[in-house]
This record gives sequence, structure tokens and C-alpha cells, in this order.
Amino acid sequence: MRCMSIFKRLGAAALLVSLVLAAAACGKSESGTAAAPASSKADITLVIGAYSVAKDAMADIIPAFKAEWKAKTGQTVAFQESYEASGTQARAIVGGFEADVALFAMEGDMDKLVQAGLTDPAWKKGADGGMVTRSIVVLGTRSGNPLGIGGFEDLTRPDVKVLYPNPKTSGGAQWDINAIYGAGLKRSEAETGHKDAAAAKRFLAAVHKNIESMDKSGRASMAAFEYGVGDVIVTYENELLARIAQGVKYDIVVPESTILIENPAAVVQRNADRHGVREAADAFVAFLHGEKAQELFAEHGFRPVSATVAAKWKEKFQEPKDLFNIGYLGGWDEVRKTLYSKRGIWYQVLSGT
Repeated sequence: MRCMSIFKRLGAAALLVSLVLAAAACGKSESGTAAAPASSKADITLVIGAYSVAKDAMADIIPAFKAEWKAKTGQTVAFQESYEASGTQARAIVGGFEADVALFAMEGDMDKLVQAGLTDPAWKKGADGGMVTRSIVVLGTRSGNPLGIGGFEDLTRPDVKVLYPNPKTSGGAQWDINAIYGAGLKRSEAETGHKDAAAAKRFLAAVHKNIESMDKSGRASMAAFEYGVGDVIVTYENELLARIAQGVKYDIVVPESTILIENPAAVVQRNADRHGVREAADAFVAFLHGEKAQELFAEHGFRPVSATVAAKWKEKFQEPKDLFNIGYLGGWDEVRKTLYSKRGIWYQVLSGT
């Protein structure tokens, strides 16, 4: 019965990886042996729907929370986890994947849950504006930077093949495109004294002309780059830092002008209330903001939102000369309208118009 209830919560809209994880959890314990019956009726399961790039960090954060919650309440919390491109994950939850907690690449995907009546709009009023991690958009090159890449301008060269994910599915891709477009605006502003959207569009189009591959998620794009596709990847700083820490040989190029990435987490309240796990779901999101989780995020290359933890990790992160945030582009509502609407700048670039 426990397995059947888990599958019901994952729902038809959940992705295959979620079902596989659920089936594995039903059949085996963490040690790989046959799972024993729950020791108490109070034991619960939290279902997490997260964007793909967070997966490695969550592998350390979830056990830390489970231990802390067990010590505090005596309750055992199991987790069912699904990792996919942020936009895909948001659409799955809206479509019926009964996640209790959502961790997305960008605010806009959380807004989809709010519009569907799944999450309270007040999620932004929590600690750190609802954001649990930060990063910046950077460029990754092969070891030694053989093509001498120095910034976004070099991505327009005819000898450079570029990778970033597909913004239709990936929140990370939208951050990448926002960074390139914003750098184009900064460039036009320096030259003319004002933001020139037409010039920024031409700059974005010149970069996109050299795209070798657009994968469904930031993690899939990174996998393609590691397989040997392309010369430069536009990606999260934390993705490259994590891979370098694991011994992969890459160079990180921090563009002179780039964007600050902020990633939100929130309780999917309608689901958590229905499943009777609201207290633990709230505690888990609060834990993500706490120093223990922020330290673990930093170990995986994310810039902490906690000022205390950020001060401890300051030397790890290179600061761009000109770091702008989504507000420079007018905020997410404006970005969705001007870049990603059906007639927006991104789709004009995509169609060559």
C-alpha cells in the first residue's frame, strides 16, 4: 500500500526518472536490502520536484535534514526526488505531479505554481526573498582555454562553437540568454549612453548563430560538453566549479558583464496539506535557508544566500566587473514579455527575423 500511495502522488505527469526512483525506494532500503515496514505510522514521505542542476547538492542536503528532523521530532522522513529541467518540472507539477516541495532555476517557474493555486504568493516574502542559492552565468572552456575566450564577445567569432540549453524547457537557458542579452545592453549603453534593445538583439543573434547544440536542461548541456560537443559552454558557475572539484579539467571565464542567478524553493502547499506533510515540508524549505544547507550548497559551487556563509566562502568566487540582476532587464514580467513571448526577441532570433 505504501508503494501504491507513492506512485499515486507522483502521478502520470511525473517524469520517468521519478517513477524509477519511487519503484527503487519501494523495493529496497538505502542499504540495498529489502525494505522493512515503516516503524511508525508517523513516518512520512516528502516528494521533491527540483531542477536538474541542484541534484548533486541535494544528495548531501537531504540526509543532513533527515538526521536533524529525526533528532528533533523522532519522525523518519523518506524522500522521493525528481530532477528535470526547471520549466519541465514546473509544468509537471501543474499537470499533476504531486510534489510537496519545489526547487526551481528561476522565479518565473514558481509563479506558474502560484497561478495554478498550488503555492501561496507569499513564498517570496520569506527568508532571502524565497531564494536558496545564487550563482552567475559564466563560460566554460576546454583546459587551457585553447581558443583564448575572454568574454561573451568572443562567442560571436566564426571559429567558436557554443552550447547552452533550450529556454523552452530550461530555466538555466533563460538565465544564459538573459546574461548575453544583458551584456549586449551594457555594451550599447557604454557606446551610446542608453540601452539599445536592437543592438542587444543583434549581439544575441550573433552568439546564437554559433550554437552547436541546445539540450533540454543545464545538466544535459554539461553532459554534451563533457562528451566533446562544442568549444564553449554558457552555464552556471556552480556547474563548472562542481565538475572541476571532481577532477574534470576546464577553465572558467567570468565575463566582464554578467547576470546574478537566483534560485527559489517553496512548499507546494496544496499538495503538502493534502498529504499531511506540511510541517516537515515547511521545515525542509527553512532548512535550505539555514547555515548547514548553505555550507553544503557552497561546497557544490553555489553562492550562498546566507551572509554569514557567503563571508566564509568569499575567496572561492570571482566577482565580475559588472554584475547585474534581473532588475536591469526590467524584472521577470518584462523579460517574459520582451524576450520569451511568442513574438519576443528570443523567438525572433530563433527564427532569424
